[in-house]
Amino acid sequence: MALTLSSTQGRKALAASVVASGMAFLDSTIVTVAAPHITEDLGGGFAGMQWVLDGYLLTLGALVLVGGSLGDLVGKRRVFLLGIVGFALASVACGLAPSMIALVAARMLQGACAALMVPTSLALLNSEFGGDDRGRAIGAWSGLSGIFTALGPFVGGALVDAFPIGWRLAFLINLPLAALAVWLARAVPGTAGTRTDAGLLRQVDLVGAALATLGLGLVVGPLIEINTLGATTWILVAIGLLLLGAFVVVERRSSSPMLPLTIFSIRTFTVANLVTFVVYGALSVSTFLLTVYLQVQMGYSALAAGAAGLPITILLALGSAQVGALVSRFGPRWFLVAGPLIMSVGLAWLSTVGPGDSYPTKVLPALVVFAVGLVLVVAPVTTAALLDVGPQLSGTASGVNNAVARVAGLIAIAVLPALAGVGVGGAGLDPGYGRAMLISAALCGVGAAVAGVGFRARADISG
Repeated sequence: MALTLSSTQGRKALAASVVASGMAFLDSTIVTVAAPHITEDLGGGFAGMQWVLDGYLLTLGALVLVGGSLGDLVGKRRVFLLGIVGFALASVACGLAPSMIALVAARMLQGACAALMVPTSLALLNSEFGGDDRGRAIGAWSGLSGIFTALGPFVGGALVDAFPIGWRLAFLINLPLAALAVWLARAVPGTAGTRTDAGLLRQVDLVGAALATLGLGLVVGPLIEINTLGATTWILVAIGLLLLGAFVVVERRSSSPMLPLTIFSIRTFTVANLVTFVVYGALSVSTFLLTVYLQVQMGYSALAAGAAGLPITILLALGSAQVGALVSRFGPRWFLVAGPLIMSVGLAWLSTVGPGDSYPTKVLPALVVFAVGLVLVVAPVTTAALLDVGPQLSGTASGVNNAVARVAGLIAIAVLPALAGVGVGGAGLDPGYGRAMLISAALCGVGAAVAGVGFRARADISG
């Protein structure tokens, strides 16, 4: 029998999904504010900051599709609870980490557990609720997860500023949330998976998962450590690219691929994911660099740096639903042309920010312009990704689009600072920060061009 939002059991199931996924989203933003303080304690410099973010994104982006399929095979509730408990234990390891290496290893474990937790939290709502309640539950999940994401910088900044061990508390705060999620999850029906026998491993794309993780790791890791590795960087990157090529071959031949390549034969899906890759890559690296720059170069406290991004949160909250409604009438094309172009203007403006500039007259206006563009992107690119895939592939398409966004951030945070010279050869954030922002602006311009050429205006929503 389907759950309903009017029942106590249904509300608890929704709350469990929101709290669990919210931990993962909270952790992705809370660390951005804490990163400079982490490297003050554990060392590692700018590369250490990159590793703290990318260690998490690496395993999350590479394994999130496996997490979803594993839930289908052995039971969504079982995998969901495993992800919560594992995430909590990894958070303890992060909070108690004695060194940067230990912290990055724990962050990678966090990402792997989030890859179990996030897709199954949404899949549970899709499978256990029916009718209109399913749509309302998924809508609540999306909105409340966004609030968790937005709270990250504020919570992280407040903890870092208020306590000497504040960055460690930013990880340990997950413990009460995990306990609450496990308690609430008792209300989630324990539906069985489709496989429980020895053939299970043949249904899970372990080879694909390993190749994706190793390939991505060998692409981003050496670029982060380019100061240490020197010319060896490019040898390792080449090996990583070969492994990613092998991943594509394996996925093409697999009977149960984690990434079904046939879905990319759908034009709108492919174009939407190309736009997602370049725009979300620019978004991830620019918000990371801005948050660090405000603290390191402009003297902002952690809380002030977290609060600086408030215009983005407010405009997303106010405008996303309205833009989503307009997309259903006019199609995604022109939104995904105008949005990235406006984002590029905001990023170019942010590239000129420097020590001595005031927030109200320089940082705030640039952030508002950037946020307006982002509002025009978020709902339309998701709509475009699901436009022509049909209901039987909607879950797969949504999962792939989410993974593309994560991997885009992973690669951008490693590659763009290296291209711009941020922290390379012992350099600080200047002048590489400005160059990185301009590269991000150019990426958004590429996204606009891809959308303009790739989508066919109104025809794309006629079916």
